Amino acid sequence: MRLGVLDVGSNTVHLLVVDAHRGAHPTPMHSEKAVLRLAEQITRNGDLSRAGADSLVRAVESAKAAAARLGCEEVMAFATSAVREAKNAPKVLAKVQEQTGVELKVLSGIDESRLTFLAVRRWFGWSAGKLLVLDIGGGSLEIAMGRDEEPDLAESLPLGAGRTTRTRFQHDPPTRSELIATSAWLEEQLAPLAKKVAKLGEPDRVVATSKTFRSLARLTGAAPSAGGPHVRRTLTDTALRQLIAFISRMTAHDLAQLEGVSAGRSHQLVAGALVAQATMRALSLEELEICPWALREGVILRRLDHSNGADETVGGSARLDLVDGERAR
Repeated sequence: MRLGVLDVGSNTVHLLVVDAHRGAHPTPMHSEKAVLRLAEQITRNGDLSRAGADSLVRAVESAKAAAARLGCEEVMAFATSAVREAKNAPKVLAKVQEQTGVELKVLSGIDESRLTFLAVRRWFGWSAGKLLVLDIGGGSLEIAMGRDEEPDLAESLPLGAGRTTRTRFQHDPPTRSELIATSAWLEEQLAPLAKKVAKLGEPDRVVATSKTFRSLARLTGAAPSAGGPHVRRTLTDTALRQLIAFISRMTAHDLAQLEGVSAGRSHQLVAGALVAQATMRALSLEELEICPWALREGVILRRLDHSNGADETVGGSARLDLVDGERAR
């Protein structure tokens, strides 16, 4: 079965196409993305701008055409924090469906956390024991913990790399006072989470996923993506502290020249590093292991689990339908 998943995030619209069936390892066949930075196109009154909505329509239409060209039998389309928090989200979603035929399902932050945890659990298996999973996105930070495929704790905090950049920094590079104030603020924001995690006891394995953590790990010496997904990659608190001292003095333009840093995300790298550091310190973590699977793989795995024809639910509420209710064409 060839499946596609279309992820409308705060920074990009990303189409991932895999070949998979129930009980099998999903094999990536195609990946493409458009950098839209939707979170930066939210107006002062909280709406996604007309230009942002128009760019979203074009990106979804392009992804739908690619999915059809590649022979996807189904495409699951969803949106996360940028669309979720826009006051005019219902109108934007209606516009996308009217002009493209694609029905975007909005995932809650808790759903993001749960599905990412599922992907990490499947990647590492039961031998990983009690997992603690961290994911820094553009708009939010997701945390999940547990021994099973359904986590005992699933949280989402508005501490994404892009959001923190927009709300805490006024300079490029940020000033020393901005860095100090942001670190202190993050410590305060994460204190309640630390108490919740502590109640669950020590994790057996601590894992981080998604682009921000992958970039930070690469910049601290982890193997490049060309090394393949099965190479062990880690991020330590010591290495992260040294990295922050280096990158916090660089402009976004200069950061984009570093290996492993994309131009579309370089402007939020420092904030992402501060969120990562604050989270590790709040939870008393010295090392994280990087997992190549995250939310998109979690959505695919959950769909495969229900490949017997049962309705698929996300968080017990939102069904992940096909792009237009039938085979993509």
